[in-house]
Amino acid sequence: MAILADLQRVTSRRSDRVLFEGLSLTISDGDRVGVVGINGTGKSTLLRVAAGADDPEEGRVVRGRGAIVGFLEQEPRLGRGRARDTVGSGWEADAVLDRLGMGNAADAEVHRLSGGQAKRVALASVLVHPVDLLVLDEPTNHLDLSAIEWLEHRLLDRRGALLLVSHDRHLLERVTTRMVELDRGRAYVHVGGYDSYLAARAEREERAATSEATRRNLARRELAWLRRGAPARTRKPQARIDSANALVSARAEAPARASSLDIRSLTPRLGDKVVECRGVDYGYDAAGPLVLRGVDLVLDPRERLGVVGANGSGKSTLLELLAGRRAPTAGSVESGPTAVVGFYDQRGRDLDPDARVQDVVAGQVRRPGTPEDVALMERFWFTGELPFARVRTLSGGERRRLQLLVVLGERPNVLLLDEPTNDFDLDTLRALEDFLDDWPGALVAVSHDRTFLERTTDRLVSVADDGRIRGVAGGVAAWVANHAAGAARTTASRAVPARGPVVRGQPERRGAAAPGVRGAAAPGVRGAAAAGVRGAAAPGMRGAAAPGAVARPPAALARELRAIEREIDRLRRRLAELGEVFGVAVGHDELARAGRDLAAVQAELDSAEERWLEVAEQAEASR
Repeated sequence: MAILADLQRVTSRRSDRVLFEGLSLTISDGDRVGVVGINGTGKSTLLRVAAGADDPEEGRVVRGRGAIVGFLEQEPRLGRGRARDTVGSGWEADAVLDRLGMGNAADAEVHRLSGGQAKRVALASVLVHPVDLLVLDEPTNHLDLSAIEWLEHRLLDRRGALLLVSHDRHLLERVTTRMVELDRGRAYVHVGGYDSYLAARAEREERAATSEATRRNLARRELAWLRRGAPARTRKPQARIDSANALVSARAEAPARASSLDIRSLTPRLGDKVVECRGVDYGYDAAGPLVLRGVDLVLDPRERLGVVGANGSGKSTLLELLAGRRAPTAGSVESGPTAVVGFYDQRGRDLDPDARVQDVVAGQVRRPGTPEDVALMERFWFTGELPFARVRTLSGGERRRLQLLVVLGERPNVLLLDEPTNDFDLDTLRALEDFLDDWPGALVAVSHDRTFLERTTDRLVSVADDGRIRGVAGGVAAWVANHAAGAARTTASRAVPARGPVVRGQPERRGAAAPGVRGAAAPGVRGAAAAGVRGAAAPGMRGAAAPGAVARPPAALARELRAIEREIDRLRRRLAELGEVFGVAVGHDELARAGRDLAAVQAELDSAEERWLEVAEQAEASR
């Protein structure tokens, strides 16, 4: 197997931190390597070094003789000319542009394209030209679900090596065979896909927790030894005194991000009427074609609605209508009297580059630094000096996170999210999903991230080519499969040669599913409700459905399972803490109180584990 790129102890730094140090990585023909890490850890820098766009500050990169590298940058520069000229001529170039949603813009001048269109043209170019090593930085940004599905098959079918940064967990799990995790200057290599990275990271954190518990126990014993009295301490070896002081003063390494995004207490109550669309039509030009037509959509107070559709179909326009940013051409859009709408769009809020983070969060209605805002910033990892930092000093990921924080800081109870997964790292996505699990308001999310939609929504609607909103039965997987089948039929009708990049049937799933990711519903299982029909069962519904009752949606059951798992983890931590207290308790009263606390927490834990079994059985039966 030929070696294409050999990174030997490479190091890259920023003025304030080390991105990665002494990193060694060999990429051979056939390797499929994914790179993960929180924003600012150096993922894009590593890809630039591997692709030869940048040189490492230390170490070296040895490349295979004659190896050709194709590199998709996060923000590509295309130069001048038409999109078609950038990609190349021939049926394959036309087909790839079409599958990436750029068929109608193939003759457009590239300097007139939007950022998303330019990214798709650059992606088409690296896919069409034969290369030995394909280096892709966030290739799924600005792609719709069907295009991502097609890209997944394209990457699985190619023979060369792949180095990939992506926030799409489904794509990472399907196409990678190794994962590189960057974490505060260190690199960890995991054999396997995305699930192997998650398992190894969880194991590493568990080992760290065990080591910290051992350190605390040693520190307690050494502290007791030191406190036996001044006369005795003067005769003890200085080395042991130094060791004891080191144990007592030592601290476990702080997690890269330690806070959660739970802001339920800041959400005002939402009444029965949320937002209702009745017979809505919309066109950008009164004389032009309609983008949306005949939209009837009623949102519940606990709505969890996902919106899918091809690029340019009108998904963002639908959210703008729900938010009141656009007025319908016909029909009506009415918001309830208690509805407070927060809209996180693709562009994000314009932020004053000279403003401080805490001033941006406070806005015009609150004094900066209130306890509620401090708690909100901490939950989004704006801690330490960051609340006082100027906006212009923030990284791109930090700025997008701040824009989302500003929306949530307005205390909405109706949240509209337009492609929220763009520019967020995987830790932020998981934290956002956990927050939305327990958030008491209504949610409408437009997203191309399959995992995000599966974890956060209960029902799904699509914006069709004719501008109508239709319910999707069977969830995201069913929509992708149906849309891909339609695209394949269209491509076949254009007589594209059989060996072209036509979407094949979905292959057998490689490897285990990533934790928390739900597969496609079995045939016959009712998926999302039709538009306008009330969604999942009311929050708090427990136990198996009564005879004749409608079964709870799989997504709702999965969300409850995750909530119970978090509660089980909390109770287990509490049980361990009480065990330590019990071990050092002295006196009858203190021992009795510790014993009662232990028994009470153990009873809660037993009840939570029983509840988990019940919900798990319901989830299994609903598949």
